[in-house]
Amino acid sequence: MLARAQVYSRFLSASPFLYTLLPASLTRFGKKGCIFMQKKKWSGLLIGFVVLAVMVAAAVVIYVKTRPEPQEGAKTITIQMVYDDVDTTIMINTDAEYLRGALEEKNLIAGDESEYGLFVKTVNGRTADDTKQEWWCFTKGGETLMTGVDTTPIADGEVFEATLKVGYDLF
Repeated sequence: MLARAQVYSRFLSASPFLYTLLPASLTRFGKKGCIFMQKKKWSGLLIGFVVLAVMVAAAVVIYVKTRPEPQEGAKTITIQMVYDDVDTTIMINTDAEYLRGALEEKNLIAGDESEYGLFVKTVNGRTADDTKQEWWCFTKGGETLMTGVDTTPIADGEVFEATLKVGYDLF
């Protein structure tokens, strides 16, 4: 007849994950079983951390390789501003590499600095009213920008839109 430690060792070696589900009293049997399971548990954790580190490193490399780069030199962009039944379009000739620089050259935006960059509150003299849940939405070609004006690179011929939105539940 097999000893209790041998039965548990065979059972747990077949599926080590079940070891974590057993109560502590059932896993403390003899030196052989205890040492065996500790090695399995620590090696599993180590493998998990290594896989996680590799995945994070791969994500960083992919981001760095695929992020849009700013275009140097002279360029012309178009900014369309929509608010209060006003639809204004301005063409901007600039050497700026990012959207914020181009818009600030023409004094089109203002706002508050934060750790994430400029939080735009005013576009073309129209300030969003927080009490009415107004906010400025920046888009390019109809698609909402996933970056702020500080980190949005610009290229010649691009068209951006700044639209005053009402309500914070539009996401």
